[in-house]
Amino acid sequence: MSENMITIDVVSDVACPWCYIGKRKFEAALTKWNRAPIKVTWHPYQLDPSMPESGLTRDNYLVNKFGSIEATTAMTERLSAAGKEVDINFDFGEKWLAVNTLQLHQLLNVAREEGFNEALKERFFKAYFEEARELNKPEELYAIAAEFGWDATKVDQIIANKELASAVQKEIAHFQNIGVSGVPFFILNNKYGMSGAQPVEAFLEAFENVSKESIA
Repeated sequence: MSENMITIDVVSDVACPWCYIGKRKFEAALTKWNRAPIKVTWHPYQLDPSMPESGLTRDNYLVNKFGSIEATTAMTERLSAAGKEVDINFDFGEKWLAVNTLQLHQLLNVAREEGFNEALKERFFKAYFEEARELNKPEELYAIAAEFGWDATKVDQIIANKELASAVQKEIAHFQNIGVSGVPFFILNNKYGMSGAQPVEAFLEAFENVSKESIA
């Protein structure tokens, strides 16, 4: 690893729309950065680990979380506007299903080992928030995994792996124990934290500050 390399750990959940927006802004900042090299590692988080495996319909989820459908109108409008700025077309229509993301994080864990964690995470975000695909259904996961060369047998093995599920939960607990309570959360050089879908300029400023410190 380069002596002046910046390491960034990104903690996020597939079920988090601001994580999707934050990912796009973060990556836009990376494309503009041409100084010290940056090593990015993506980590799991679950906003709602108690979510039933069957998932919750849009209306049930929003009522449970916010009290009423009407109460969420301003929030979804704000999300949609923020999404359009980074080429995300959120679909919060009636077909949208909220799901427990533990299995998705298990798949992402193995994808991290095989070098395509970021690409698979982007695909899950798109499927979940733009295509309204039910990501608790095996056939949907098989179809997405096939895009990356995985067959149904491998998907089933990863999902059924209880040790892997426990490892993911321990990784989430680690970040909660060091103070991460909301996502997306970005940890620079294992020292500085940034929370939320920050503007591109804020990321670039953080990269600059950390880069100067590592050289000093």
